[in-house]
Amino acid sequence: MKQIPNIFTLLNLILGCMAIVCILQNGISIQYSADGAQFIDVPEKIALASLFIGLAAVVDFLDGFVARLFNASSEMGKQLDSLADVVSFGVAPSMIIYQFLRMSFAREEGGIEVSYFWLAPAFILAAAGAYRLARFNLDSSQQTGFKGVPIPAAGLLIASFPVIYWHSSNEAITSLLFNKWFLYAVVAVVSWLMVSKLPLMALKFKNLSVKDNLPKFILIVFAIIAVILLKWLAVPVIFIGYIILSLLFKNK
Repeated sequence: MKQIPNIFTLLNLILGCMAIVCILQNGISIQYSADGAQFIDVPEKIALASLFIGLAAVVDFLDGFVARLFNASSEMGKQLDSLADVVSFGVAPSMIIYQFLRMSFAREEGGIEVSYFWLAPAFILAAAGAYRLARFNLDSSQQTGFKGVPIPAAGLLIASFPVIYWHSSNEAITSLLFNKWFLYAVVAVVSWLMVSKLPLMALKFKNLSVKDNLPKFILIVFAIIAVILLKWLAVPVIFIGYIILSLLFKNK
Protein backbone atom coordinates (compact mmCIF):
# COMPACT_ATOMS: atom_id res chain seq x y z
CA MET A 1 0.00 0.00 0.00
CA LYS A 2 2.86 2.36 0.82
CA GLN A 3 4.11 2.23 -2.79
CA ILE A 4 0.76 2.89 -4.50
CA PRO A 5 1.16 6.72 -4.43
CA ASN A 6 4.67 6.33 -5.88
CA ILE A 7 3.24 4.26 -8.75
CA PHE A 8 0.91 7.15 -9.58
CA THR A 9 3.84 9.57 -9.38
CA LEU A 10 5.91 7.46 -11.76
CA LEU A 11 2.93 7.30 -14.14
CA ASN A 12 2.92 11.10 -14.04
CA LEU A 13 6.59 11.02 -15.07
CA ILE A 14 5.93 8.54 -17.89
CA LEU A 15 3.10 10.70 -19.25
CA GLY A 16 5.44 13.70 -19.19
CA CYS A 17 8.03 11.72 -21.15
CA MET A 18 5.38 10.70 -23.69
CA ALA A 19 4.45 14.37 -24.09
CA ILE A 20 8.08 15.21 -24.87
CA VAL A 21 8.23 12.38 -27.44
CA CYS A 22 5.12 13.76 -29.18
CA ILE A 23 6.64 17.25 -29.29
CA LEU A 24 9.94 15.99 -30.73
CA GLN A 25 8.55 13.49 -33.26
CA ASN A 26 7.65 16.21 -35.71
CA GLY A 27 9.88 19.07 -36.69
CA ILE A 28 8.56 22.14 -38.42
CA SER A 29 5.45 21.28 -40.44
CA ILE A 30 5.43 22.92 -43.87
CA GLN A 31 1.97 22.99 -45.46
CA TYR A 32 0.72 24.24 -48.82
CA SER A 33 -2.49 26.17 -49.43
CA ALA A 34 -4.84 25.54 -52.38
CA ASP A 35 -2.99 28.12 -54.49
CA GLY A 36 0.38 26.51 -53.78
CA ALA A 37 1.55 29.01 -51.19
CA GLN A 38 3.83 27.60 -48.48
CA PHE A 39 3.11 28.18 -44.80
CA ILE A 40 4.30 26.87 -41.43
CA ASP A 41 1.78 24.98 -39.32
CA VAL A 42 1.66 23.32 -35.89
CA PRO A 43 2.12 19.52 -36.16
CA GLU A 44 -0.94 17.73 -34.80
CA LYS A 45 1.16 15.53 -32.50
CA ILE A 46 2.10 18.58 -30.45
CA ALA A 47 -1.60 18.82 -29.56
CA LEU A 48 -1.38 15.17 -28.47
CA ALA A 49 1.37 16.24 -26.08
CA SER A 50 -1.16 18.57 -24.47
CA LEU A 51 -3.34 15.54 -23.77
CA PHE A 52 -0.48 13.70 -22.06
CA ILE A 53 0.31 16.76 -19.92
CA GLY A 54 -3.37 17.01 -18.98
CA LEU A 55 -3.43 13.34 -17.99
CA ALA A 56 -0.23 13.87 -15.99
CA ALA A 57 -2.02 16.64 -14.06
CA VAL A 58 -4.90 14.27 -13.23
CA VAL A 59 -2.46 11.59 -12.05
CA ASP A 60 -0.51 14.21 -10.07
CA PHE A 61 -3.70 15.09 -8.21
CA LEU A 62 -4.52 11.42 -7.62
CA ASP A 63 -1.12 10.54 -6.15
CA GLY A 64 -1.65 13.04 -3.34
CA PHE A 65 -5.22 11.86 -2.84
CA VAL A 66 -4.13 8.21 -2.70
CA ALA A 67 -1.27 9.04 -0.31
CA ARG A 68 -3.73 10.66 2.11
CA LEU A 69 -6.28 7.86 1.63
CA PHE A 70 -3.80 5.12 2.55
CA ASN A 71 -1.82 7.29 4.97
CA ALA A 72 1.19 6.54 2.79
CA SER A 73 2.85 9.96 2.61
CA SER A 74 6.64 9.79 2.76
CA GLU A 75 9.68 11.99 2.24
CA MET A 76 10.68 9.84 -0.73
CA GLY A 77 7.23 10.29 -2.27
CA LYS A 78 7.51 14.06 -1.83
CA GLN A 79 10.87 14.20 -3.60
CA LEU A 80 9.76 11.79 -6.33
CA ASP A 81 6.65 13.89 -6.94
CA SER A 82 8.78 16.99 -7.51
CA LEU A 83 11.09 15.17 -9.93
CA ALA A 84 8.09 13.96 -11.95
CA ASP A 85 6.53 17.43 -11.93
CA VAL A 86 9.71 19.02 -13.31
CA VAL A 87 9.46 16.73 -16.35
CA SER A 88 5.69 16.81 -16.93
CA PHE A 89 5.00 20.47 -16.12
CA GLY A 90 8.43 22.02 -16.62
CA VAL A 91 10.42 20.35 -19.39
CA ALA A 92 7.46 19.24 -21.56
CA PRO A 93 5.78 22.70 -21.60
CA SER A 94 9.19 24.28 -22.24
CA MET A 95 9.51 22.03 -25.29
CA ILE A 96 6.12 23.28 -26.52
CA ILE A 97 7.31 26.89 -26.26
CA TYR A 98 10.59 25.87 -27.92
CA GLN A 99 8.72 24.43 -30.92
CA PHE A 100 6.35 27.40 -31.13
CA LEU A 101 9.36 29.73 -31.15
CA ARG A 102 10.97 27.66 -33.92
CA MET A 103 7.80 27.90 -35.98
CA SER A 104 7.52 31.61 -35.26
CA PHE A 105 11.04 32.25 -36.58
CA ALA A 106 10.52 29.82 -39.49
CA ARG A 107 7.75 32.08 -40.78
CA GLU A 108 10.31 34.84 -41.22
CA GLU A 109 12.73 35.05 -44.13
CA GLY A 110 15.79 32.94 -43.33
CA GLY A 111 14.25 31.91 -40.02
CA ILE A 112 14.51 28.15 -40.57
CA GLU A 113 18.14 28.22 -39.37
CA VAL A 114 17.42 30.32 -36.28
CA SER A 115 20.16 30.36 -33.63
CA TYR A 116 19.60 28.35 -30.45
CA PHE A 117 20.26 31.62 -28.63
CA TRP A 118 16.73 32.75 -29.55
CA LEU A 119 15.15 29.41 -28.59
CA ALA A 120 16.91 28.77 -25.27
CA PRO A 121 14.66 31.17 -23.26
CA ALA A 122 11.90 28.55 -23.57
CA PHE A 123 13.69 26.51 -20.90
CA ILE A 124 13.57 29.31 -18.35
CA LEU A 125 10.13 27.86 -17.60
CA ALA A 126 11.64 24.51 -16.60
CA ALA A 127 14.33 26.22 -14.53
CA ALA A 128 11.79 28.41 -12.72
CA GLY A 129 9.58 25.38 -12.10
CA ALA A 130 12.47 23.38 -10.63
CA TYR A 131 13.40 26.29 -8.35
CA ARG A 132 9.80 26.66 -7.21
CA LEU A 133 9.51 22.95 -6.39
CA ALA A 134 12.78 22.96 -4.45
CA ARG A 135 11.56 25.94 -2.40
CA PHE A 136 8.19 24.27 -1.85
CA ASN A 137 9.84 21.11 -0.51
CA LEU A 138 11.73 23.15 2.09
CA ASP A 139 8.82 25.39 3.10
CA SER A 140 6.42 23.80 5.58
CA SER A 141 4.15 26.88 5.52
CA GLN A 142 2.69 25.98 2.10
CA GLN A 143 0.23 23.36 3.31
CA THR A 144 -2.94 25.47 3.12
CA GLY A 145 -1.76 27.93 0.47
CA PHE A 146 1.00 28.49 -2.06
CA LYS A 147 3.75 31.04 -2.53
CA GLY A 148 3.89 31.54 -6.27
CA VAL A 149 1.99 29.72 -9.00
CA PRO A 150 2.22 25.90 -8.68
CA ILE A 151 4.12 24.30 -11.54
CA PRO A 152 1.16 22.09 -12.66
CA ALA A 153 -0.94 25.24 -13.21
CA ALA A 154 1.84 26.85 -15.24
CA GLY A 155 2.37 23.64 -17.22
CA LEU A 156 -1.32 23.29 -18.06
CA LEU A 157 -1.43 26.90 -19.24
CA ILE A 158 1.37 26.28 -21.75
CA ALA A 159 -0.07 22.88 -22.71
CA SER A 160 -3.28 24.62 -23.76
CA PHE A 161 -1.52 26.57 -26.55
CA PRO A 162 -1.41 23.78 -29.20
CA VAL A 163 -5.03 22.79 -28.48
CA ILE A 164 -6.20 26.40 -28.63
CA TYR A 165 -4.39 26.77 -31.96
CA TRP A 166 -6.06 23.71 -33.48
CA HIS A 167 -9.55 24.52 -32.21
CA SER A 168 -9.64 28.29 -32.65
CA SER A 169 -11.03 29.92 -35.78
CA ASN A 170 -9.97 33.37 -34.56
CA GLU A 171 -7.00 34.52 -36.65
CA ALA A 172 -5.96 37.07 -34.05
CA ILE A 173 -5.53 34.31 -31.45
CA THR A 174 -3.66 31.91 -33.74
CA SER A 175 -1.39 34.71 -34.95
CA LEU A 176 -0.66 35.71 -31.36
CA LEU A 177 0.51 32.17 -30.58
CA PHE A 178 3.08 32.52 -33.38
CA ASN A 179 4.29 35.92 -32.22
CA LYS A 180 7.76 35.40 -30.76
CA TRP A 181 7.52 38.48 -28.54
CA PHE A 182 4.26 37.19 -27.07
CA LEU A 183 5.93 33.83 -26.39
CA TYR A 184 8.92 35.50 -24.73
CA ALA A 185 6.52 37.54 -22.60
CA VAL A 186 4.64 34.38 -21.57
CA VAL A 187 7.91 32.73 -20.53
CA ALA A 188 8.96 35.79 -18.52
CA VAL A 189 5.61 36.33 -16.78
CA VAL A 190 4.85 32.67 -16.01
CA SER A 191 8.40 32.04 -14.78
CA TRP A 192 8.18 35.07 -12.50
CA LEU A 193 4.78 33.94 -11.19
CA MET A 194 6.27 30.57 -10.24
CA VAL A 195 9.30 31.93 -8.36
CA SER A 196 7.40 34.85 -6.81
CA LYS A 197 5.97 34.74 -3.30
CA LEU A 198 2.46 35.78 -4.29
CA PRO A 199 -0.02 34.25 -1.81
CA LEU A 200 -2.17 31.85 -3.84
CA MET A 201 -4.83 29.43 -2.65
CA ALA A 202 -4.36 25.69 -2.63
CA LEU A 203 -7.30 23.84 -4.14
CA LYS A 204 -7.83 21.57 -1.15
CA PHE A 205 -11.13 21.29 0.73
CA LYS A 206 -10.95 20.49 4.45
CA ASN A 207 -14.75 20.61 4.58
CA LEU A 208 -17.68 21.55 2.33
CA SER A 209 -18.50 24.80 4.11
CA VAL A 210 -19.15 27.60 1.60
CA LYS A 211 -17.91 30.16 4.12
CA ASP A 212 -14.56 28.38 4.60
CA ASN A 213 -14.08 27.70 0.87
CA LEU A 214 -15.77 30.69 -0.79
CA PRO A 215 -12.94 31.59 -3.23
CA LYS A 216 -12.60 27.94 -4.28
CA PHE A 217 -16.33 27.61 -4.98
CA ILE A 218 -16.25 30.89 -6.93
CA LEU A 219 -13.32 29.56 -8.97
CA ILE A 220 -15.17 26.31 -9.73
CA VAL A 221 -18.29 28.16 -10.92
CA PHE A 222 -16.13 30.59 -12.91
CA ALA A 223 -14.24 27.68 -14.51
CA ILE A 224 -17.46 25.88 -15.52
CA ILE A 225 -18.88 29.04 -17.12
CA ALA A 226 -15.57 29.75 -18.88
CA VAL A 227 -15.39 26.23 -20.33
CA ILE A 228 -18.98 26.42 -21.59
CA LEU A 229 -18.46 29.81 -23.23
CA LEU A 230 -14.83 29.67 -24.34
CA LYS A 231 -14.02 25.96 -24.77
CA TRP A 232 -10.21 25.50 -24.79
CA LEU A 233 -9.58 29.22 -24.51
CA ALA A 234 -10.98 28.86 -21.00
CA VAL A 235 -7.64 27.45 -19.76
CA PRO A 236 -5.69 30.76 -19.79
CA VAL A 237 -8.81 32.61 -18.59
CA ILE A 238 -9.15 30.25 -15.60
CA PHE A 239 -5.40 30.61 -14.91
CA ILE A 240 -5.77 34.40 -14.70
CA GLY A 241 -8.98 34.07 -12.67
CA TYR A 242 -7.20 31.77 -10.19
CA ILE A 243 -4.50 34.38 -9.56
CA ILE A 244 -6.97 37.27 -9.24
CA LEU A 245 -9.26 35.37 -6.85
CA SER A 246 -6.28 34.26 -4.76
CA LEU A 247 -5.13 37.86 -4.35
CA LEU A 248 -8.64 39.15 -3.64
CA PHE A 249 -9.24 36.50 -0.96
CA LYS A 250 -5.67 36.20 0.30
CA ASN A 251 -6.77 36.41 3.92
CA LYS A 252 -9.48 33.75 3.55
